[in-house]
Amino acid sequence: MQRILVIGSPGAGKSTLARRLSERLGLPLIHLDREYFGPGWTMPSRPEWRERVKDLAARPVWIMDGNYSSTFDIRVPRATAIVWLDLPRWRCIAGVLWRVMTNYGRPRSDLGVAGPEKFDWSFMRWIWSYPKTMRPKTARMLEHLRPDQRLFVLRSRSDIPAIEAELTHLKEAA
Repeated sequence: MQRILVIGSPGAGKSTLARRLSERLGLPLIHLDREYFGPGWTMPSRPEWRERVKDLAARPVWIMDGNYSSTFDIRVPRATAIVWLDLPRWRCIAGVLWRVMTNYGRPRSDLGVAGPEKFDWSFMRWIWSYPKTMRPKTARMLEHLRPDQRLFVLRSRSDIPAIEAELTHLKEAA
């Protein structure tokens, strides 16, 4: 387990899980949100973003969190394991609301220089639509994994400790 990709809806807990796995497994952590957003929530052009992701994914070892389905074609082939936090939308909405309440007005470490945490209705609508718009696309992409790639689908946060333990065991056995 040298390259672990953590994907799922905003609010599912990707960044938290990726940080915990990074600490537990001793692998470098890449938060894609930190790489994507510049000061004042600026965003790169699509070609610039794809080049940046190619460079990040080319690294020999990593734990990378972030959905960014437009770069699945770059990141998924490099991943040795994929953890999909496929949680109910209510859980993801609650996760984002909690994150906004606890971090409002302050920068978050997983966002770097983007700006302070804020509430955004369009972001909430995107989370609400995730099961209908993004989930099917993610499921289709995951149907085409190679036999040497491991997939872990978590439908509840209570599944997280077992996945952490299994990934630790797999890394130690390698």
